[in-house]
Amino acid sequence: MEERNNLYPIFLKTATLEVLLVGGGFVAEEKLRFLVKSSPDAKVTMVATFFREETVAIAKKANVKMVIDSYNKTYLKGKHLVIATTDVPEVNIQVYKDCKNQNKLVNVADNPPYCDFYMGGIVTKGNVKIAISTNGKSPTTAKRLRQFFEEVIPEDINQFVQNLNDYRKTIKGNFEQKVATLNKLTESLVK
Repeated sequence: MEERNNLYPIFLKTATLEVLLVGGGFVAEEKLRFLVKSSPDAKVTMVATFFREETVAIAKKANVKMVIDSYNKTYLKGKHLVIATTDVPEVNIQVYKDCKNQNKLVNVADNPPYCDFYMGGIVTKGNVKIAISTNGKSPTTAKRLRQFFEEVIPEDINQFVQNLNDYRKTIKGNFEQKVATLNKLTESLVK
């Protein structure tokens, strides 16, 4: 039987969720960079015993709360999503266990068995956002696919989406008729 990706993709409204990022090193910086690039209004708190200078610069620009401290489970209070990125495996696994005990979604960076979700490649052009997952098997492939889609998706796709949304509001008829009209109008996108 062929292997397949059974992950369910969702797009989170991170402006209304509380995100905890544990760690302040290179991996934390990478996760923070991609999180705020995709969701500039994300509500993020970082906890670490130290923060890299570049991480601090990104955090200040994105209004991220930074706490210099060792991780303990009290930092999970009020958090919805947790990302553990320390270079101490025991700390990351403790974060995972604490999250599981409190029914919080957790991602332990570069450790798929300790992840409820993966942070895949993301392409954003205006209102269009494409998320790419390799089921945690090859972040490099996700990166290359992201680069490919960034090149092939037209820059004016956002205007197309906006025009289609405006047109959608003018269509008369029931739901099925509206879907049929929009399907006919957009079929040229895949030809």
